Amino acid sequence: MAAPARFRAWIVAFTLWFPVMDACAQAPDFTALVERYSAAVVSINAEGPAGSEGSPFDYFRHFFDRPPGSPGVPGLPGPGIPDVPGAPDLQPPMVSMGSGFLISTDGWVITNAHVIEGAESVTIGLSDRREFTARVVGIDRPTDIALLKVEGANLPSTTLGNSSSLKVGQWVLAMGSPFGLERTATQGIISALGRTLPGDSYVPFIQTDAAVNPGNSGGPLFSLDGRVIGINSQIYSNSGGYMGVSFAIPINTAMEVVDQLKKTGRVERGWLGILIQDITPDLAKSFGLDAPRGALVSEVLKDGPGAKAGLQVGDVIVRFNNIPVQRSSELPPLVARTKPGTEVTLAVVRDKKERRITVRVEQLPDQPDETPAPEPTPSSSRIGVQVAPLPERLQGQMEGVLVTTVTGGAAARAGIQPGDVIVRIDTTRIRDVETFEKVVAQLPSKKPIPILVLRGGGTFFLTITLP
Repeated sequence: MAAPARFRAWIVAFTLWFPVMDACAQAPDFTALVERYSAAVVSINAEGPAGSEGSPFDYFRHFFDRPPGSPGVPGLPGPGIPDVPGAPDLQPPMVSMGSGFLISTDGWVITNAHVIEGAESVTIGLSDRREFTARVVGIDRPTDIALLKVEGANLPSTTLGNSSSLKVGQWVLAMGSPFGLERTATQGIISALGRTLPGDSYVPFIQTDAAVNPGNSGGPLFSLDGRVIGINSQIYSNSGGYMGVSFAIPINTAMEVVDQLKKTGRVERGWLGILIQDITPDLAKSFGLDAPRGALVSEVLKDGPGAKAGLQVGDVIVRFNNIPVQRSSELPPLVARTKPGTEVTLAVVRDKKERRITVRVEQLPDQPDETPAPEPTPSSSRIGVQVAPLPERLQGQMEGVLVTTVTGGAAARAGIQPGDVIVRIDTTRIRDVETFEKVVAQLPSKKPIPILVLRGGGTFFLTITLP
């Protein structure tokens, strides 16, 4: 006989409730971790000269800064001196607040470079209200790591973990001083590994959904066993606050930098002297790859190590010293960790055949040269663009044709923009408008063709397919 409707509803409710209770029983308890290690998490106050604007951060990192002039936020200057006739034009010093953590009992502290960059004095605060003046040992902007030293003994310290063994889905705990609220703990999971962000070629970021806000910068990211596996560094946000997407620097990457800063105060990085981009499915077909993989060389810098070794634009690097390169973002950290002067072997796909090239890695220069942007008198083509010769001031420095107008069609679909310089189509270098028109007239239909363009001082490939 069928059970009464009310009885069946109770059965369904209990059936749904028991899995929830079981999940709650398995949820992690972070209390022991916080009790043991929170004392090693420090707050950082970095004071700069009056009227300073701070450091220019990229699109992601600037969300760790406080909005200029926000009232009532700890660490921000107030509204300033009232406008009193005859009063001196005084401005309070700029104060940046962030987080950090001790990695030894004798006072070595790690934080983010953007927290203390440009500061004239740096003070760290401990949980027992002691304060220390910190000496800046070294700053590494490419990885956003700064190493500080305070004079002390028997200080609390963290235990470092191994970020190479992390897995997506594992629990993590972030600690820091969001909005000046010291030693705040927030929990989440690892959302993704090996993330590459704009302007950060050397850091394979850990992405988490642990709540991170302004002031968390430089604080530790703990694994469930209480080991530091990352340094909270950046967030992605439309509002300037937490939106569930946070990024941490892997501790292994950070400690490679810290070891060099301890020894010399600076970081040496390997350099190949090339610009690279990812391989799309269309580019993979056009370069004869069985699947989208590798790092596509879009520019070989003159007199760089890659040029000396014979690397060419259009080469696809698929292995670095026998380490497979699946995405272009995997190559820069491998090169950066290579000691300058070391010879490495690259597996390169060129003309749809794999070959090996030996390159002697050199020291990364402080600032690579940038190609000046050209200026705009036109000719149209079947791919949907109007092009013109390069301005006279550039004609002796580079080759190519200037895109003055994109009229639609295949060029628009490929992403070509006015102001681009088309340098190469397939394997043919474009020396002038006549060469461009001749090559375009002979392009086949229904086949992806790689086009090398110069935009904003860098070159990269796009693929164009004519209907």
